[in-house]
Amino acid sequence: MDTNILLENGTNELEVLEFTLNGNHYGINVAKIREILTYQPITPIPNAHPSVEGIFMPRDTMITVINLKSCMGLADTGEQGLFIITNFNKLNIAFHVDQVIGIHRVSWADIIKPDSTINIERDGTSQGVSTGVIKLQDKLVVILDFEKIVTDISPETGLKVSDIESLGERNRNDSPILIAEDSPLLGKLITDSLKKAGYTNITMCMNGKEAWDKLVTYKNNGNVFEKVHCIITDIEMPIMDGHRLTKLVKTDDVLKQIPLIIFSSLVNEEMRRKGESLGADAQLTKPEIGYLVEAIDNLIDKNVR
Repeated sequence: MDTNILLENGTNELEVLEFTLNGNHYGINVAKIREILTYQPITPIPNAHPSVEGIFMPRDTMITVINLKSCMGLADTGEQGLFIITNFNKLNIAFHVDQVIGIHRVSWADIIKPDSTINIERDGTSQGVSTGVIKLQDKLVVILDFEKIVTDISPETGLKVSDIESLGERNRNDSPILIAEDSPLLGKLITDSLKKAGYTNITMCMNGKEAWDKLVTYKNNGNVFEKVHCIITDIEMPIMDGHRLTKLVKTDDVLKQIPLIIFSSLVNEEMRRKGESLGADAQLTKPEIGYLVEAIDNLIDKNVR
C-alpha cells in the first residue's frame, strides 16, 4: 500500500491509516509509517518484554516487532496479519496488526480528544493509549499513541531528561517561552527540564490553536516581543497541528521574527523538509531535550531585542 501521499504543508490535515485488531478499528498517522509488509518469520528474543514478539531483518535493517494486541490487552487469535513498519523518535519498529483497511485524509480540527473517562490519569500521567478518535461513516476509529506504547515497553526510548544534567550549572533565564504540546506528561517533562536548565518563564498550550490565539492577543496588545522570546511546538496535536502553527507564525509580518522550534517524534528527513519550507528555525526529535536547550540558547541569544 502506498503511504507516500503528499500533503500541502501547513494545511492542518493528516493522513490516517486505518487498521484492525480483532475486528476493532484503529488508526496511525501515515507520517510515522515507512512501509507495510506481509507477515514474516520472527526471531524471538529471550527475556524480552511480553509485548515484544522478537526481531526480523528486512533489507539488512534489524527491526523490533511489537504485538499490538498484547499492548491493548486483546486476545491473540493467531492471525499472521501484517507488519506496519514505523519510524519515529529515531526508532524503526514493526507493529503487528490483523488487517489494513485504507488511508483517510482528515483535519486535526475533526479529531476528538479523549476525555478522562477514556484516558484515566494516575499521578499526573495518562494511562490510556489513545490520542484521538475519528468518526468515519458509521464507525469510530481510535488513533493510538504509539510513542507511549513504545515508552511503556522501553522507558529509555522516551524523553532523555538525564541529558539536562550534562549541561552543568546554568544561570536563571527569564526569557519567556511559549510551548504547544498536547501530551500532559511530555509537557510536564519538557517544562521541568527547561526549568532545570534555567528557563523559568514558560507558558504551556495544549495545541497549536491555543498557542496561536495567545500570540495574536499579545500582538494586538503590542507586547508580543515582551511575552514571547521563543516558540516550541509539537507536530501532532488536535484542533491545530504544529505545521499549521508554524505556517501562521512565519507568514505573519510581526510574529515571524520570533524563533520557532519544532520538537517532535516525527522529525525525519521528509518532515524536516516540510518544517524548513514553513520557516521553522530549528527542528529536533523528542528524545533530544539537551539539544533543545542548546537550540533555545542560540536562538534567544541571536534574537532578544
